[in-house]
Amino acid sequence: MTPSNIPRRQFVKNSMLSLAALGTACHLKQEKKPNIICIMTDDQGWGDLGIHGNPYVRTPTLDKLALSGARLNRFYVSPVCAPTRASLLTGRYHPRTGTHGVTRREEMMRLDETTIAQTLQSHGYATGCFGKWHNGAHYPYHPNGKGFDEFFGFCAGHWNNYFNTSLEHNGQEVKTRGYIADVITDEAINFINTHRDRPFFCYIPYNTPHSPFQVPQSCFEKYKSMRLDDLTASVYAMCENIDDNVSRILDTLNSLQLEEDTIVVFLCDNGPNSDRYNGNMRGRKGSLHEGGVRVPFFIRWTGHIEPGLVLDELTAHIDLLPTILRLCKIPLPGKDIIDGKDLSPLLLQKSSTWPDRMIFHNWRQRGAVRTNRYRLVVDNEKTELYDMLTDPQEKQDISTLNPQKTASLKKAYDEWLAEVTKNGYDSLPIPIGYEERPFVELPAHEAILLKTSEKTGISYNDRQGWANDWVTNWTDIRAYPWWPVDIMEDGFYEISLKYTCPATDIGSRIRIEIGQSILEGRITRAYDPPVKPSPDRIPRKEVYEKSWAHLNLGALFLKKGQKHLIVRALSRPGNQVMELKSVIVQRREKI
Repeated sequence: MTPSNIPRRQFVKNSMLSLAALGTACHLKQEKKPNIICIMTDDQGWGDLGIHGNPYVRTPTLDKLALSGARLNRFYVSPVCAPTRASLLTGRYHPRTGTHGVTRREEMMRLDETTIAQTLQSHGYATGCFGKWHNGAHYPYHPNGKGFDEFFGFCAGHWNNYFNTSLEHNGQEVKTRGYIADVITDEAINFINTHRDRPFFCYIPYNTPHSPFQVPQSCFEKYKSMRLDDLTASVYAMCENIDDNVSRILDTLNSLQLEEDTIVVFLCDNGPNSDRYNGNMRGRKGSLHEGGVRVPFFIRWTGHIEPGLVLDELTAHIDLLPTILRLCKIPLPGKDIIDGKDLSPLLLQKSSTWPDRMIFHNWRQRGAVRTNRYRLVVDNEKTELYDMLTDPQEKQDISTLNPQKTASLKKAYDEWLAEVTKNGYDSLPIPIGYEERPFVELPAHEAILLKTSEKTGISYNDRQGWANDWVTNWTDIRAYPWWPVDIMEDGFYEISLKYTCPATDIGSRIRIEIGQSILEGRITRAYDPPVKPSPDRIPRKEVYEKSWAHLNLGALFLKKGQKHLIVRALSRPGNQVMELKSVIVQRREKI
């Protein structure tokens, strides 16, 4: 019966509209795009999981995750971390993106690269990155400029301390309490809870088990009781901690009833960072052999991907973007060449055939090609060929026995390398003056050191000049550090330094040059603390953490454009000018 105050025709019309709206709502509910959680660990190799036959390490959560979805049994990444991350995020081989190293701005992706986060963000996804970024520290190379609404972690290649450390939240330093992987997980879980009612992309690139080797005591003792050396015990303890944190993430999905709505991915960024169990594969992190680039890859989508599915086809980091976007029914970014392949026909078992393909690797002057049967390794002028079906441990080089196959794969590699590097590697300047990031810190490890000779004048504290390093041995005033910078807007900018200097060395006169603008000051305050205590299980290769004094030099008016920022010493009354950690440039508010 229709309500007495509504004409019958209008009632029918309203009812039809209500049914249509209900149908639309049901359709929208059915078409709700899946959430994505992508978990990647740092320097955890293929063998650092129980499911891969490791007799020591305890990883029950990850083992169960592998069995509850698909395992990609021959999944490949780059030999080191920043290139893997660039390929994972863009679906493109890392040389195309401009990423060709791990420090001194070589890890940065070009600004015109489109990340999976940017694409998902443009289609209504909430996006968060929690952990180690390592593809550019300065906005807009920073995660907040590459598609992530939320960033919590650090941008450098590694971190100094894992307990009660300082991290970054959207450009602001925050003090944390607890073990770093636990803290990162807390933030990722907060993000999931906050965005439970809309599609989200949660990228969790843990920085463990990368060195320094620090881990809670109880977990370390557990593995030491197995008579393992300190390094291996530390790594396995870190891996167990990761497993515990992945369990917390999966439990969160269950408690929010999001398991069936969420695609969960787990992988590692390269081979193991020490000589430990790796499934009898040759090589470790940095190697072009199988053990340096073959890593675990598990993907679970409950109700869509059959549990226990094992795929032996060749797959790689470049495949993640096209695969995830296809599963989410989102088109690929149109302007970029996508090197990866959509794996959804394999994952959803809609195709029983998969064509052979070549997976390419490049690191410094070395490279490799992987096919279903062969691995070609190119090391400068030396070329090796291995039959991976009969010789999976790569013990016998058969390049001279099979010259035609060697030549054809070498030709394919040379053509690939020429194509993906045709744009070269620009020295990307550090942007200064964006309204979104008025504070820019130029770390010493991103500087170029102009030396007066190979061994004297100025150097890094560590031979490599990796992340968190500083300038030292500055004994020659003709030597100096400099940074390429790009001033985004005319205006006044405050300049300050982070430094240390013993009382015997104070008095050096300093000059900052940015293009034609000059600012001078003097080191008058002594500050020379020891490095901070660190609970390392074995001596580290990287530098230790220190605290630093601040010297405010004043303000400069800078014109827009690319310039060199140079720190010169005009005098040196002591043994060295100072130890320099960074230069800070802060844009003043417009008047």
